[in-house]
Amino acid sequence: MNTAAPQSFDPTHDIYHYTGSPLAKIFSPKSVALIGATEKHGTVGRTILWNLISSPFGGTVYPINPNRPSILGIKAYPSIAAAPEKVELAVICTPAPSVPGLISECVDAGVPGAIVISAGFKEIGPEGAALEAQIMQHAQRGNMRIIGPNCLGLMNPIGGLNATFANDIARPGKVGFISQSGALCTAVLDWSLREKVGFSAFISIGSMLDVGWGDLIYHLGDDPNTESIVIYMETIGDARSFLSAAREVAFTKPIIVIKPGRTAGAAKAAASHTGSLTGSDEVLEAAFRRSGVLRVNDIADLFNMAEALAKQPRPKGPRLTILTNAGGPGVLATDALITSGSELAEISEETMQALNKVLPSVWSHNNPIDVIGDAGPERYAKSLEIAAHDPNSDGLLVILTPQAMTESTRTAEALIPYAHSTGKPVLASWMGGETVEQGLRLLGEAGIPTFEYPDTATRVFTYMWKSAYNLQGIYETPTLAATIAPDRAKANEMIQAVRQSGRTILTEFESKQLLAAYGLPIVETRIAPTESKAIQAANEIGYPVVLKIYSETITHKTDVGGVQLNLKDAEAVVAAYRTIEKSVAEKVGKEHFQGVTVQPMIKLEGYEVILGASIDPQFGPVLLFGSGGQLVEVYKDRSLALPPLTSTTARRMMEQTLIYKALKGVRGRKPIDLAALEQLLVRFSQLVAEQRWIKEIDINPLLASPERLIALDARVVVHGLDVKEGELPRLAIRPYPNRYVTTWAMKDGTAVNIRPIRPEDEPLLVKFHETLSDRSVYLRYLTNLQYDERVAHQRLARLCFIDYDREMALVAECPDCDGVPEIMGIARLSKVHGRPEGKFTMLINDRFQGRGIGTELLKHVLDVARSEKLERVTAVMALENEGMQRICKQLGFTLAPVDDKMVEAEIKL
Repeated sequence: MNTAAPQSFDPTHDIYHYTGSPLAKIFSPKSVALIGATEKHGTVGRTILWNLISSPFGGTVYPINPNRPSILGIKAYPSIAAAPEKVELAVICTPAPSVPGLISECVDAGVPGAIVISAGFKEIGPEGAALEAQIMQHAQRGNMRIIGPNCLGLMNPIGGLNATFANDIARPGKVGFISQSGALCTAVLDWSLREKVGFSAFISIGSMLDVGWGDLIYHLGDDPNTESIVIYMETIGDARSFLSAAREVAFTKPIIVIKPGRTAGAAKAAASHTGSLTGSDEVLEAAFRRSGVLRVNDIADLFNMAEALAKQPRPKGPRLTILTNAGGPGVLATDALITSGSELAEISEETMQALNKVLPSVWSHNNPIDVIGDAGPERYAKSLEIAAHDPNSDGLLVILTPQAMTESTRTAEALIPYAHSTGKPVLASWMGGETVEQGLRLLGEAGIPTFEYPDTATRVFTYMWKSAYNLQGIYETPTLAATIAPDRAKANEMIQAVRQSGRTILTEFESKQLLAAYGLPIVETRIAPTESKAIQAANEIGYPVVLKIYSETITHKTDVGGVQLNLKDAEAVVAAYRTIEKSVAEKVGKEHFQGVTVQPMIKLEGYEVILGASIDPQFGPVLLFGSGGQLVEVYKDRSLALPPLTSTTARRMMEQTLIYKALKGVRGRKPIDLAALEQLLVRFSQLVAEQRWIKEIDINPLLASPERLIALDARVVVHGLDVKEGELPRLAIRPYPNRYVTTWAMKDGTAVNIRPIRPEDEPLLVKFHETLSDRSVYLRYLTNLQYDERVAHQRLARLCFIDYDREMALVAECPDCDGVPEIMGIARLSKVHGRPEGKFTMLINDRFQGRGIGTELLKHVLDVARSEKLERVTAVMALENEGMQRICKQLGFTLAPVDDKMVEAEIKL
């Protein structure tokens, strides 16, 4: 009862369900029409036509010009409809006002893809934006995909396509390059030709009217000719699409981004260039970390990192061992390493003893390991071998300076055996000119990245570690906390009551009740509208107490003198009440005073931290964690993250801050319960992700001590009645889809939970695979995939850490099978890129086959498909898999043979 993947399916790569890229016709067309072709020298239309015909791509070129019978000796056609065959790619370089009509003609002619070179759209204002809207109306009518407008065009150097107005075509290679700046494309192209750097694709994306980062990352992720992806980005566009694609592809192909806009001036320049908002740079950093993308600061580092990550493994930590034959370069490398955020590896005692046996007595006896200026190839090689085995080291850098006795070429040859044998990245800096060129070439060919200067090499190592760190954060299995079911209905009811009253600011009391609905610990808080009520509340709570202003309009209480601490008796309570009332009346008016809240005075030795969330124009809700208290805006010790969080991403968020070191325990102080704080952040992120009417929320301070975690104050702002539900900001990462959680009972009464898979399910999946029969495995994967391969962390992590926008994996879980939860079956629905279609696969544990679980799971898969607005669902299965075929027929699928061994099931929804 198991559907199978197609025969080309890679069982270790189960998360991918590509069925052909929707951009394939743009990158590898059999026919191209150039609309706006001309013979006039110095024009875009002539340059592109010349590039198309001078770099054969294996297809036909049709110049479109209603005023010329031929152009550059090639027959021209008055319109796209007049072309003698169906055109697969249209390249348009006519004035902007003409483009909507031309796109309409292309759609009528059945053209699947277009590149709009022309400028003059949203970057010039509302008039241009209106033209873009017209273009998309026509394109959507025919499912046409469009790159541009305002772009240089596209090259496929391996296939020979040059649909750009650049001076030359890029060299073939393994790097996919995408740029939002056409001018930068030409500069990088010139540099790459000089440096002999090749590309699998070279794309100017323009202002991303249709095809965006996500589309291109998916395409290059599926391209066997692409090993790494480098991006020049000015604006992110569809944040969810980018994060979804990047997170999926970055695991197997490095994605390296350079994005200007760190400064206000650069951000403004980027916005005026693309006609789009750039958003907060801090938020963008958080998004890159969350998706496994590596951000660099220099154009040179884009390609340094593409080479390094393609040739060498990522380090498991930040500790680098440096070998050098000169002290000065070693010192420079050390400074650069530590400044960039990595550290020198500490040489172990065993390594020290081993090095003493092969190095002169005057060697440095430290890291950097100075092998002395007269070091020959054998000394270099033996030292590298010893250092590579040191468990304290995560990577190695070999520096060579061409001294009189140095044999740079032979030394390079001696290092080649260690290029891939250590399990750690090996980098080299062969300093010098002509004397080291042969050695550089040998190292590069062997897969050891080389750098002219050692400080560049150490910066590259740090970037490699950051890349590894980001990916570990994505796919490290999080812990599943004790379930605290939030009272979602109560939380929503509170928020809507405030909105219906005409307010957008919750009182402190309301804010704390909202937190409590999601299981967040709050300090006891009572409302006292009068002095006598304040005294009564204080007496019941117990002294000392705190009085804070109770107001439906004031949020920053200390600004109006609205907080009085450590009140030890009733007399102090009365005095504090009157002080607050008077201060508020004087500073903002007595109408803003509705009484006070009374709270116990918490005297715990601990740390004040802040949790918060606000709306970013591009990424939607964004979380904040850092040092709290009154000086939060002075210290600015904070980190940002995108909701929702897991325990792993919560910890990574904390690790970005300085206060995290204190929370772990310093100067004899006990550490706080970091696992509890992780789970508190997870629940807070759940509140932010699920209660979308929240505009801003702060817990400041959250008191963190070894004894407990407790919110002492809270502030919540919600969207007003002028905001409609469809206008609410969308989360950049789709949260856990609770609406697909349901229960079902088998015929024998056994309760079954059917729910989307979670990252925390990896241990349950390991157990699930323990009892699968060889036949079930074969019917699912069409190969005898061994147990160790099936339960490898890399594979299971990618099956559990899914993007719910891209696919939905439903598990049938027995919550209490022999006292523990157990997964009985899994069904996975994967959306097809660019089309309203999905493919499903299913695997039922042998112990539970024949009990209706497969039928019930597939019913829910189809319900999900309808809810996700899919129009067609298919599956491929072995001809001998009769049980799955019966279920499909029962639920309305039609079956058709693929070949003599495979059957395809299809249902139209």
